[in-house]
Amino acid sequence: DGIEDGQLVAGTVVQVNNEYVFVDVGYKSEGRISRDEFASIPEVGEEVKVVIINKEGKGGQIVVSKKRADFKERTDELKAAAESRSPVLGKFEKVIKGGFEIDLGGEYKGFCPLSKADVVRVEEPETLIGVTDYFIIDKFHGGTKLKSVVNRREYLDQKIKENKEKFFSTVQIGDVVEGVVKSFTSFGAFIDLGGFDGLLHINDMSWGHVTRPKDFVKKGQVVQLRLINIDPETQKINLSLKHMQEDPWTTFEQKYNVGDTIKAPVTKITTFGAFIEIEPGIEGLAHISELSWTKRVNNPKEVLDVGDVVEAKVLGYDLDKKRVSLGLKQLEENPWDTIVERYPVGMTLSKPVVKITNSGAFVNLEEGIDGFLHIDDISWTKKVKNMSSFCAEGDVIDVVVIRVEPDNRRIRLGVKQLEGNPWQTLRHDYPKFSTISGVITNVTDFGVFVKVLGDIEGLISKYNLVGPDEEYTDEVLKKFNVGDPITAMVVECNPTTQKLSLSIKEMVKRSQQSEIAKYIHEDDDSDTFSLADMMRYKDEDREDN
Repeated sequence: DGIEDGQLVAGTVVQVNNEYVFVDVGYKSEGRISRDEFASIPEVGEEVKVVIINKEGKGGQIVVSKKRADFKERTDELKAAAESRSPVLGKFEKVIKGGFEIDLGGEYKGFCPLSKADVVRVEEPETLIGVTDYFIIDKFHGGTKLKSVVNRREYLDQKIKENKEKFFSTVQIGDVVEGVVKSFTSFGAFIDLGGFDGLLHINDMSWGHVTRPKDFVKKGQVVQLRLINIDPETQKINLSLKHMQEDPWTTFEQKYNVGDTIKAPVTKITTFGAFIEIEPGIEGLAHISELSWTKRVNNPKEVLDVGDVVEAKVLGYDLDKKRVSLGLKQLEENPWDTIVERYPVGMTLSKPVVKITNSGAFVNLEEGIDGFLHIDDISWTKKVKNMSSFCAEGDVIDVVVIRVEPDNRRIRLGVKQLEGNPWQTLRHDYPKFSTISGVITNVTDFGVFVKVLGDIEGLISKYNLVGPDEEYTDEVLKKFNVGDPITAMVVECNPTTQKLSLSIKEMVKRSQQSEIAKYIHEDDDSDTFSLADMMRYKDEDREDN
């Protein structure tokens, strides 16, 4: 016979009906097992293990149990696993005080503390119910009562360590790896690669502009990513979603040329310009200076908003640095190209003052184009010290265009040029060594200022206030008073430097020379008449008188 009660034996399924499974265990009769004892009904010819309950049952029928066999087998498996700390399969059945009840199979139940259910803190225990995974048996009890203690966290830690070691030893930069989106940060997303994380940085999500990581991947999503950096020492892993596609810069020159016009959205605005997405992965910069020919743009936000779809011209590009220069103003006519024709030198205008500075005033000629009136171009003769004493913002003044510089985008205006230059008139009417009359306007320790024709002031230095035969003393200046009329000789008149120098000394000197010449010409018959003769003749005249 060789079969004893309580023995675990292997049998062969010989028949299956609606209620029972019949098993041949090599005894004189076949064992009959209720279908309820099977998790799945076996096929005829399949081998199953059973425990002999009674080899001589009622009517000589052998009694066997599949359920008892499963329990015995599971007992041996769990005992061996507990001794070797090998993982066993279990299922989270329900939440109980302090943790979970785990179905270990074969009627065995185990207790898993909440702290040992996962490698991370379990915030919602109910989410684990129904999960089947492996556990390490910390404490085994042979009965069916809930006394065995199991640990899933230790198994997960071991598995993560194995997965990580395998990952770092087998993968290379450029490989495609699969992971699950675990969590998000402001700078990207963490990807679970099997219990350890890799970083998908926001800059590596797309060749295009990325504002929100959640627009490209979702939590819990299974994604394939390319490995772009790995460091075994720091255990850092960098992944890329954009490198799953071709870099758009590689085909840039096939699509775009300098001078092309593109239509695209503004993605970012800075103080120095606006970034425009030509296509996903390629952004161009429209510098603040390329936004308008005429408007004074202090900040691009004054004329653009993020999301605006604009037309721009490709001004240049650098594939190595991945930069594209764009311009918006190039799609409009440059008003400075025709500025000389529209505002020729000599053109007179009546225009408003828009800004006052220490050195002059800006006068608006048309939208975006101002001319500059320098403080020195207000009067030929008067020294204007403060621009606000001549005009104020908003005043409409008469000006004349005196210089146009299209390349530098400058227009110079003048007020004094509306009239003739009195300095030129003075030099023409009163050449050097001519006498001129005026009125004393100021007496200083270095000379006398005299106002002459055209409100021009000239200076007679103190040493030129006396005749050529006289010596200057401080008493000389006391003879001159403000408001007194005076006549002197012009010795220098320079319209460029606006300098007028006068001299009484030179006037007296030349008057004397003229007198001498007069006497010389009156005595044409005397070939020996000299200066001494003339002086003696004059002395005789004085004695006679």
